[in-house]
Amino acid sequence: MGGLFIVFALRLGFLLAVLLASVPACAGTLRPGDYRFELQLGGRERSYLVHVPPQAAAGALPVLLSLHGGGGNAQQHRQSSGMDAAADRDAYIAVYPNGSGRLGERLLTWNAGNCCGYAQRENVDDVGFIAALLDDLGRRAAIDQRRIYLAGHSNGGMMAHRLGEALPQRFAAIAAVAGAHVPTGSAGRALPVLQIHSVDDPRALYYGGLGPPFPLSNSRVLHASVDETLAAWVRRDGCDASATEREARQAGGDSARLLVYGHCRDGAEVALWKLSGAGHGWPGGTPVLEALLGPATKVIDANTEIWRFVSRFALPRE
Repeated sequence: MGGLFIVFALRLGFLLAVLLASVPACAGTLRPGDYRFELQLGGRERSYLVHVPPQAAAGALPVLLSLHGGGGNAQQHRQSSGMDAAADRDAYIAVYPNGSGRLGERLLTWNAGNCCGYAQRENVDDVGFIAALLDDLGRRAAIDQRRIYLAGHSNGGMMAHRLGEALPQRFAAIAAVAGAHVPTGSAGRALPVLQIHSVDDPRALYYGGLGPPFPLSNSRVLHASVDETLAAWVRRDGCDASATEREARQAGGDSARLLVYGHCRDGAEVALWKLSGAGHGWPGGTPVLEALLGPATKVIDANTEIWRFVSRFALPRE
């Protein structure tokens, strides 16, 4: 009898070991707090920062990836955008990926196709990196796979447009701040898109064209027009050809108008917060390099408006 019990116990232990081995060791274990993770892709070491809000214990949470601008990095964008506090308020996991560059984690860029710097010149696979990041994060944290969202600033905003076109099956909605990129394809589900951009942006020109040189260099970028970018998404998503003004605001001499293209395929929407008086910074964030980027603004808070938009959408159930 004792021998049978031992055999049974050994078999039970073996089955448990097999079951445990089939589950990633850190799946769904991230507690509220801040983390840094690294992964290897194409011979490059890539990294990203994660902020898990206090609500993590309640179950799977939505995720918002936020991409820094050209010449920045994840930590800088995290601090200047103030998104951690917004994530705590609105109960989502905030993720800040690092781009790539030649100087460690300084002066990083994204390969958005038409821009920028090292990442574009070296043809860095940033689409592959973000896809691998999502897989890696899914093994580490309890996330709602139907509610993964993407935002980006400047070069990161351009990259958000490129990722939305390349990975529409991964993101429920995207938002771009002060960065435009015209999508060229028409395949895939209709994707909700929010653009936040000032007509007075001195760096990423609202109406498109060759921008000013980057500091301490002769490097210049040919910017896509915001209107052309949105028109391409409107055609791709099958929306109304003309926009409806939903809201208007004024603050300190700055103005903001919310223009919405409705009746899109699959319940999507394309929207624009069209600012005036503001510069190139993250609206509502910490003022940074205003002599270079133009005046900061509080006419809207980008974190609030991005979440207000993207959180209305979810990927379809399989």
